[in-house]
Amino acid sequence: MTTYVLVIAAACLAVVGSAFARTELAQRIVGALLAVAVAFGVVATIFEDPVTGVQHDILVLFAMVLAVLGGGVVTTAAFETIDASRSSDTPGRTVTAAAEVLRGGAWVGALERLAVFGSLAARWPEGVAIVLAVKGLGRYPELKVKERSGAAERFIIGTMISVIWAVACVYLAFAPYVLDPRR
Repeated sequence: MTTYVLVIAAACLAVVGSAFARTELAQRIVGALLAVAVAFGVVATIFEDPVTGVQHDILVLFAMVLAVLGGGVVTTAAFETIDASRSSDTPGRTVTAAAEVLRGGAWVGALERLAVFGSLAARWPEGVAIVLAVKGLGRYPELKVKERSGAAERFIIGTMISVIWAVACVYLAFAPYVLDPRR
């Protein structure tokens, strides 16, 4: 039941954070809170009995919301943290500035997390490879640019954070089935 409550609370925080966290500090705080909530949820799945029936359906729905919206907040928080740690002597070459090259990244990331969540929830892990291949091929022209804009780094970091986040959310929703495949 702890995972159930944590996922619902984190999904609600993700909705509020994605709608209202506009400053760098707010994004970093909400992203950190979401990461901690997911980490506690993953640990809680080991020690508790799974939810079933309608509660499991609600858990899956909120885990999907957490995957899509929370992943955007966490990815943005990671980009803000990376940029804050870089020196100021390289203006315009931050990971956040690379977003100008990779337009529509927030939407692409949200759709990527939704597709990863859906393919893993449907027990079709091959779908993750297809999603990543389509994303890579679709972004190839922007990544091929000769000048160092940071777009390739942003692409790789954003993709990895998004996929890991979506996989963690699927685990939260389906942990009993992952831990005991006979279910």
